[in-house]
Amino acid sequence: MSVIGTGYLGATHAACMAELGFEVVGLDIDPAKVQALSRGELPFHEPGLPELLIKHVASGRLRFTTSYEEVGAWADVHFIGVGTPQRPGESAADMRYVDAAAVSLAEHISQDALIVGKSTVPVGTAERLASLIADTRARAGLPGTVELAWNPEFLREGFAVKDTLTPDRLVVGVTSAHAEDVLREVYAKSLSEGTPWIATDYATAELVKVAANAFLATKISFINAFSEITEHVGGDIGTLADAIGHDP
Repeated sequence: MSVIGTGYLGATHAACMAELGFEVVGLDIDPAKVQALSRGELPFHEPGLPELLIKHVASGRLRFTTSYEEVGAWADVHFIGVGTPQRPGESAADMRYVDAAAVSLAEHISQDALIVGKSTVPVGTAERLASLIADTRARAGLPGTVELAWNPEFLREGFAVKDTLTPDRLVVGVTSAHAEDVLREVYAKSLSEGTPWIATDYATAELVKVAANAFLATKISFINAFSEITEHVGGDIGTLADAIGHDP
């Protein structure tokens, strides 16, 4: 498999997929980043990740490249984990990097393959990208069937390796049984350990990630508000949080 984008999400996913036994190539358009990762060096701190990176670069199970031609000819499953930053001066997401990754893959895949989006995106992105990929390949007259699935991530900083290797749920947005079967094979170890599997449509898969982020923000805002109240009236926020947290 390939992982497009080697930032926090992509580097973590690539190293963890290698740990699960897959042969993985990580792609980034920044040659300096590729060279550093090939030496086992990360530009950020995440507990447990440097050890996995060094282990699997050394084993040969994980390597890095700047070549879409290489990953397109080699991998059967391609994960897109590039960033979707906020546009300057706007509330919209900047989709240039996701779009560029999808088009570049579509132009270079030379066999049947599954592209799997992991980036956090606005609802409707997967459906738009599926059409973009199909149109790109049709115009170029490329052989093979390339499908798209969406598989949002739910990583916590400081626990990203654990959350990837032993996720609390797996959500996939698919349009065919074949795409779901491929992803079940990718995550077979987690499924054998009882991880909940939620297969749904593109839009729901995209919204699950947005809803999870919004729900977390709501919980943080809620407990912060009660922290101010307890401070004002002389209560203890730690005991309050513990007490309401016992509701199953």
